[in-house]
Amino acid sequence: MTDELDVLLVEDDAGDARVFEELLREGADALDQIDLDGSSPERIRTHRASTLDAGIDRLTQAEFDVILLDLDLPDSGGCETLVKVIDQCGFTPVIVLADPDDRDLGVDVIRSGAKDYLVKDEVTGDGLLRAVRHAVEETHRERARHREQLRSLNHLNRIGQDVTHAVITCSTREELERAVCDRFVESDAYQFAWIGELHQPTDRLSPRVTASSDSADLGDATIPVGYDTAAEGPESKALRARDSRVVRDVQSDPEYRAVREQLEGQPYRSVAALPIAYEGVCYGVLALYAGSAAAFSTDETEILERLCDAVGHALAAIERKDALVEDTILQLEFRVDGVAAPLVALTADHECALDITSVIRTESGTLVYGRVEGVSAATVEDIAAEIAFFDGFEVQSADGDELKFEATTTAADALVTAVAEHGGRVASGRIRDGEFRLVVEFPSGRDKRQLVGLVEHHCPGSTIQAQRTVQRNEPDVSDAQSVFRDRLTEKQRETLETAFAAGYFDWPRANTGEEVAAQLGISQATFSQHLRGAERELFAALFASDDEAASGESNWKSIKPETDGD
Repeated sequence: MTDELDVLLVEDDAGDARVFEELLREGADALDQIDLDGSSPERIRTHRASTLDAGIDRLTQAEFDVILLDLDLPDSGGCETLVKVIDQCGFTPVIVLADPDDRDLGVDVIRSGAKDYLVKDEVTGDGLLRAVRHAVEETHRERARHREQLRSLNHLNRIGQDVTHAVITCSTREELERAVCDRFVESDAYQFAWIGELHQPTDRLSPRVTASSDSADLGDATIPVGYDTAAEGPESKALRARDSRVVRDVQSDPEYRAVREQLEGQPYRSVAALPIAYEGVCYGVLALYAGSAAAFSTDETEILERLCDAVGHALAAIERKDALVEDTILQLEFRVDGVAAPLVALTADHECALDITSVIRTESGTLVYGRVEGVSAATVEDIAAEIAFFDGFEVQSADGDELKFEATTTAADALVTAVAEHGGRVASGRIRDGEFRLVVEFPSGRDKRQLVGLVEHHCPGSTIQAQRTVQRNEPDVSDAQSVFRDRLTEKQRETLETAFAAGYFDWPRANTGEEVAAQLGISQATFSQHLRGAERELFAALFASDDEAASGESNWKSIKPETDGD
C-alpha cells in the first residue's frame, strides 16, 4: 500500500522550485482523487534536482510517481531535456513546466512524450494536482496495456514454439496445417483459425483447414477474391497483396463491411489475415479471429508473420520431398528471349541446333551440359565466348557431327535455386530455328499460375508456351533409382549426377576426376569420397535385387494433352 505521492521536481531556479512545492501543498486536499495501485496517497513528498544530470541520477536510484520538469536547465535546454529524461524514466509520467516565453512549445513536448504542459505563471494548486492526477491515471492505463501486451506476446511465443515443433516434425501439408490451426485455438487468445486457398476457376478463397475453440464457426463460408473492396475481406486482401491485413474492430471498421456481415452473430471482434509464402510462391492465407478488439498489436502481428514465414518454408520443403516420390510431374515449356542471342541467331542462319541435357546447381555456380550439331567446335566456342551469360564454355568431345559441351554460369543461379526450392528442376532446353525453348518441371497439383510467375520472374524474357502433365511408364522403378532418390546424400547425388553429365564415365573420359572436382568446388579426395559412397549404395541395391530391369525408353509418358501457356 502506497501512502505517499513521490514527486521529482527538476528545476534550477530556487524561487520557482519553492512556488511549485507550495502549489503541491495547496492541492493536497485533492489527493483522494489520485489512484496509486488501488489506494490514494495521504501526503506528497517532493524530491528536487537542480540539473539534468542530478535528476537522471535520482531516477536511477528511486522510483517516482510523477516528474515535474523545467526544460531550461544549466546542463540542457529545450525538448532535448525532455527526451533525455523520458529515455531514463520508463513509465513515470512527465509534466513539463515552461516559462511564459516558451508557451509555443506545447505541441512539441506532447509529441515528444510529455503527459502535460503547464505555463509557470498560470498554474494553480488545483490545476497542478489535476494535471498530476490525469498523468498518473493515463500512465496506469498504459502500464496495464503494456502488461497485457507482454502477457499476450509471452503466450504467443509459447504458441510459436509449438508451431516450430510442428514445422520440424510434420511430414505432410495437411498434417502441418492442421497442427498450426489447432495450436492457435488451444489458447485463450484466438477463438477460430483457418488456412485457406484460392480456387482458380471460381476465384474464391475457401478454408482448407479449420479449428475452433468453441461452438462458433464460419462453416463452409467462401470469401471472394476480387477488386471490389466493399465485398472483399482481409483474408482475400492479404492473399492478393501478399501482405498482412488486420481488422482490430469488425463492428466499427468501415472498410470491411463484408467481414461484419460474415461474422454477424459470432463472438469475434478482430481479424488478422497473413499470407503463407516462400520464395515467390504463396501457399495460402492464415486467418485468425479474436474476441478482443485490442488483439493483434504491431508486435503480435510481427511474430505471427515470422511464424507464417516458417510454415511457408516448411511447406516448400515438403514439396521438395514429395517431388522425389511422385509418379506425375508438371512440365512447363517457355520461350526465352534475350538470352544467348548470338547462339540463337546462329541456329536461324545455319543448319545447326543446341540441346541442353542437364542443369546442375553447385555451390560455385550452375553447370550446364548438352550437345551441339551442325557447327564446328571452334565456331561455337568463339560465339559462346562473346556471351556474357556464360562464365565458361568448352566443347568436351566430338562424335561425328555432334559435339558435347560443358558451360558454367552464375546468371542462372537465381532461377535454378528458386525452382529447386519448390521441388522442381530446370530439366532441359533447346535452341533451334532461331528460338530458345526451356523446359522446367514441378510436382503436379501445384498452382500453375504461381509457378509460371516464379520462372518468368527469375528468368526475364521468358514466356510460357506449353504445359504438360506426364507420368512414369512403369510405376515400379528399379532399386538403383530408389537408392539414388532415398539413400544417397545430397552431396552424393550432386557428385554422381555431375560426374555423369560431365562425361566422367565415358570412354575416353571427357573430364577427369580432378576436373569434375574443380567444377564442384571440392577437392579431388572429397569428390572420390562422395562418388565411392554413391557407387557403394547403388551397387549394393543392384546386386541384392532379383528384378534387374533395363529400358531404353523414357521413364515418363504424357497423361494430359499439351496445352499452350494460356
